[in-house]
Amino acid sequence: MKVVLLAGGKGTRITEESEYRPKPLIEVGGMPILWHVMKEYSYYGFNEFIICAGYKQEKIKQWFAKYFLRTSDITFDFVSGNDVIVHHRKTEPWKVTVVDTGVETMTGGRIKRIQEYIDGDTFMMTYGDGVCDINLKDLLEFHESHGKIATLTAVTQQESKGTLDIGKYGAVRFFREKKIIDAKPINAGYMVLNKEIFNYLADDKTVFEQGPLERLAEEGQLMSYQHNGFWQCMDTLLEKQQLEQMIASGRAPWKKW
Repeated sequence: MKVVLLAGGKGTRITEESEYRPKPLIEVGGMPILWHVMKEYSYYGFNEFIICAGYKQEKIKQWFAKYFLRTSDITFDFVSGNDVIVHHRKTEPWKVTVVDTGVETMTGGRIKRIQEYIDGDTFMMTYGDGVCDINLKDLLEFHESHGKIATLTAVTQQESKGTLDIGKYGAVRFFREKKIIDAKPINAGYMVLNKEIFNYLADDKTVFEQGPLERLAEEGQLMSYQHNGFWQCMDTLLEKQQLEQMIASGRAPWKKW
């Protein structure tokens, strides 16, 4: 089962660091957020990854090359034929394909560009800048049970502001501080897609979260898997700091490995 990771957009620039490296390579707990996402999948036995790179894509390729060298014992044999011999490899059992899907390509276009690397009927997909404690095997089983083209993971996001009921001439008729009942389900990524999804992706300008998902929903081909556990994206410096604090305290819900 292939896992597609969207890691190519310019996205939000959460720190000065993201000016010279893509956000998925921003570190939390000493390792890139992208690595944390991959470890989640690997925990459940999914070890083949296709990374849709774009913005500063060479940085992602360099990171994996250095990671392999850093976590392995290497002999450089320049005497008997310039051979490189790897001893006691300590890296995860991953097969990683990094694809340059373009700097300006939209999310749907990125998925379209890696179509040639998908050799099965089903693949998994998520974003490279958020972590979750979802049971990925349960997610896959749910997808296989309903027979639709796409499954997305829905999480509940509580409203951060108070609720207003505004009447005529701007008069506030009702005010209530935020409560859990104001929570709304949102798309957390962590999707399972059948190969028919490529029929919904036109070109580099296709935004996956707009036309394709809207059309799938209209056709009854989009299902949601409700996740009631932890999920957190990393769009701001505050969110990065919160993830760092969870790791430092030993209370990082997504770290099952």
